[in-house]
Amino acid sequence: MNYISDIILKLENVCKKFGNFIAVNNVSIEAKRGEVIGFVGPNGAGKTTTLKLIAKLLKPNSGNIFILNRRGKLQNLQENPKNLVEMGFLIDIPHFYNSTPYRLLKYIANLRNYPKEKLNERISELLTTFNLIKWKYKKVKTFSKGMNQKLGFIAAIIHDPEIIILDEPQTGLDPNARIDVRKYIKKLQNVGKTVFLASHMLYEITEICDKIALINQGSIIEFDTLDNLENLIRTKEIIFKLLKPIPVEKKDSIIKRLIQNLEPYLEKDLDPSISKQQIIYNSKEKSIIIYYNGKEESRSDILNILINNFKSDFIIDSFSIPKTSQLEKLYSQIINE
Repeated sequence: MNYISDIILKLENVCKKFGNFIAVNNVSIEAKRGEVIGFVGPNGAGKTTTLKLIAKLLKPNSGNIFILNRRGKLQNLQENPKNLVEMGFLIDIPHFYNSTPYRLLKYIANLRNYPKEKLNERISELLTTFNLIKWKYKKVKTFSKGMNQKLGFIAAIIHDPEIIILDEPQTGLDPNARIDVRKYIKKLQNVGKTVFLASHMLYEITEICDKIALINQGSIIEFDTLDNLENLIRTKEIIFKLLKPIPVEKKDSIIKRLIQNLEPYLEKDLDPSISKQQIIYNSKEKSIIIYYNGKEESRSDILNILINNFKSDFIIDSFSIPKTSQLEKLYSQIINE
């Protein structure tokens, strides 16, 4: 498809009420082709309701939703719901009639006008990718929760939609299956699909999302790339992994020297809910956690000081800035302001 608009979906001042309860409050957001957008927020924040509005499962009380049509232009969903690009969605925990994966997927694909001559190959390919090919003709009543979840994910993408909406897609999946889903989402992105993803698994969000929408009480608090959002964090941390543990008898004196040497770079106004100490040594993990002022140049200065001034005390094996914990801190910081 030739896209006239770079934007594939746009929400403009969208509100949704259930009685007097405002589930979605004046939400505006837009997504471009090939973007993976993550929704982060506590239970009841409005994530699922927002996704259901995008998926056309709910109608807004006010505001506009624009979706790309088959001519490559944005079209107001409320004014004309026809001839839009295909969408696929996995909302909540999927439940299926007691049929087989083959019949279910064939039925969904036919409803979505997927080419019949390609359908059998498409079904086998996806079932193989997610290790369900052996159950292609088995009744789904025998499936585990994780198998049903994988089948729900396949059902969301069986017809090769342009927009995919996924609400907690990794619920009930084992670690290997979660990796498979993440890899496939990246594959979808690489071929230009747009994915909306709500998840409580922040590692998943930080690994695959281009942009993140932080949602609380029905409103989007922040919407940006993870790197830009991290600039809002008041307290940042850097973790240094050591080759060998610090001897117990030397720990206190080394920490004291670290504080003295790194004093210009340490966070002066440390949030006690994050930590009460600027530098922490974790003997079990053989790591030193340093809460610093967040400046990019500070990181290299800290690294140089540790390598040169403490080379007789410990050897640094690696260092990292934990994105998942950064996102947790950011969200906690924003909703408590």
